[in-house]
Amino acid sequence: MTAESAATELHTIVDFIRYGASRFNAAGLTFGHGYDNALDEATQLVLHALHLPHDLSPVYGQARLTTEEKTKVLGLFARRIDERIPACYLTGEAWFAGLSFKSDPRALVPRSPIAELIEAGFEPWLGGRQVRRALDICTGSGCIAIAMAHYNPDWQVDGVDISDEALALAAENRARLHADNVRLLKSDLLSALAGEVYDLIVSNPPYVTHAETDALPPEYAHEPELGLRAGDDGLDLALKILRDAPAHLSEHGLLICEVGESERALVGLLPEVPFAWVEFKVGPMGVFVIEREDLLAHHARIKALADAR
Repeated sequence: MTAESAATELHTIVDFIRYGASRFNAAGLTFGHGYDNALDEATQLVLHALHLPHDLSPVYGQARLTTEEKTKVLGLFARRIDERIPACYLTGEAWFAGLSFKSDPRALVPRSPIAELIEAGFEPWLGGRQVRRALDICTGSGCIAIAMAHYNPDWQVDGVDISDEALALAAENRARLHADNVRLLKSDLLSALAGEVYDLIVSNPPYVTHAETDALPPEYAHEPELGLRAGDDGLDLALKILRDAPAHLSEHGLLICEVGESERALVGLLPEVPFAWVEFKVGPMGVFVIEREDLLAHHARIKALADAR
């Protein structure tokens, strides 16, 4: 079906969602940027084009589109297919931990499973311990830092990143969500945080191997490579975080870090370290939790590996 015939033959919101999903599947698109299937992505693009809420009731599904609205929806579909742009970059919005974030190519599309931990108050991992200060390393769009601050208004949260562009986007999101208890700082991991101590450090650093980065589908080329590539085994940054975190954690402080598919490589390098791997609603997602005292106990081995990078 051509765009011209689609505009003539399709009429309702449901018509266009179904058509978009069919086109996306036929085009072999990759879904991994906030949505994991064609139907959800088509739904969000249609609702965005029509200036309707992302959780619109199905009762409106039979509402008919104007000619102008049809053109706008089909234009978004064409860009998604022809340019392989992630849907969140087309809409300028991504949902994370129940919050709406501005999303554009200055930072990765928010999609970490750490959102589930934030909404659960990091329990049972915190075990009721008090958090006054928290840190988000490699904050990108600011989604983790800002979501932590939103759900815990009594926390002081720092978000750090090496990218000026990412920090600018994070600042826009801080204002968007009125997260006045967030401070954004430029830092290469923990290097600019001398003397700063936190009760909780959270990070979703780059953890994609060189080989995996080179083989990623076209959608990922729209994201900053700085947020993805992390060495031959994906652990170049995670090992440095493990090495440096104890100096910035309070006595009973906790580190939570996402390494995704590089989990196996990390366990292979440090089999003696007691990483606790989080089980999410959808299963394991390569996120570990570790106590400061355990990082100190294994510091020599971790430091040797990190220093060699």
